[in-house]
Amino acid sequence: MILLRFGVAARLGLLATGLLLGPASSSAASPRGLWVLCEGSQRVLESPEKVDWLLADARALGVTDLFVQVYRGGRAWFPSQHADAGPYARVFRKGDSDALDVLIRRAHAEGLRVHAWVNVFHLASNPTAPILRDLGRRAAAVDQHGRSILDYPGFEVPPPDRRYYRMGTPGVWLDPGAPGVRDRLVATFRELVGRYPGLDGVHLDYIRYPDVLPFTPGARFGVGLSFGYGEPSRARFLRETGLVAPVGESLGNANRWDDWRRAEVTRTVGAISTGVRELAPQMRMSAAVISDRERAYLVDFQDWAGWLDAGLIDFAVPMLYTTDDRRLGYSLDAYRGLAQSRELWVGLGSWLFRKEPERARAQLRMVEGTPLGSALFSWDALRETPGLLRALSRPDPPPSDVSAAGSDDLAPR
Repeated sequence: MILLRFGVAARLGLLATGLLLGPASSSAASPRGLWVLCEGSQRVLESPEKVDWLLADARALGVTDLFVQVYRGGRAWFPSQHADAGPYARVFRKGDSDALDVLIRRAHAEGLRVHAWVNVFHLASNPTAPILRDLGRRAAAVDQHGRSILDYPGFEVPPPDRRYYRMGTPGVWLDPGAPGVRDRLVATFRELVGRYPGLDGVHLDYIRYPDVLPFTPGARFGVGLSFGYGEPSRARFLRETGLVAPVGESLGNANRWDDWRRAEVTRTVGAISTGVRELAPQMRMSAAVISDRERAYLVDFQDWAGWLDAGLIDFAVPMLYTTDDRRLGYSLDAYRGLAQSRELWVGLGSWLFRKEPERARAQLRMVEGTPLGSALFSWDALRETPGLLRALSRPDPPPSDVSAAGSDDLAPR
């Protein structure tokens, strides 16, 4: 309860003082974010001339906030004692400042906010990340059959299960309930904020358990694959609840087990939020989240609506990456009906329309007709496709006859 009260109080206080708005201009227009990859085609933190390109494109796109990726796969694009800081050696320097310093100052001069975008529980394909080296294999995700994801071939579901299942996002995943994981992540992101006090926010990504296709709504049905079953997590569950976690084919205490895993993700969000705001009370916390609220809650144990209610984050960015415009419309209607609607920025998969840029613009116009914010994935994709960048930059393009393609794609984050 102390943690929840801190989050709410911090948000109310910042709203009252106006600090929550940051340096961006306080117009009536809805906010618009732009994701900027650390290892995409542009690598802006390694090329000083690309800062000019990014800021020019942000102006043309009507962007108010930049989500700049600085932590991925356990590697840091900032000086760090807790992560692999090898990538930091490649960032450009200018006087006594480094790339992120320069970008923050330049963006603020343009009236833009800069958020540090960090991948939390997903370590890409990096089994040697410092967090695993220091905490050991027991920090990695384990399925209900006792198999560590570190032993999955290519970090994909092993046979014979591979005939029926696929990882939603292959790679190395941390177990949110494993001892030491939360503390290490908090220390890493406090280190980041302490080094760059000019940041306007921290943007959490992959802040959930891994999922498997087809999706399974929790442990209670005894089907599918699910994670978090490492011995240290099951031992903690027993100590804290007096109950035995289901494992293998067992369904005993499945609902309580799902609640516990969901709470572990929420506790991590709260701990990061509290740790960051202790250093920088003005910092805005946000998260890129699964777009379907019920799926997020039941499958990925990501209660993002609850995080908003508790003040653990200031806004959420549902990743509504789809080429199906009817689905987009249904989701926008659902978001507008939520109590948290003004704290939602709709993440659009603009890269999906490389060959149909007017359809990307049509989706953006659908969001512009609501009180919701928006976010574009990603600057790298827009830079690679000038026609897409032009279509999204035009203030008022002619109406398009948009048809529904009916397929979704996952973004490489």
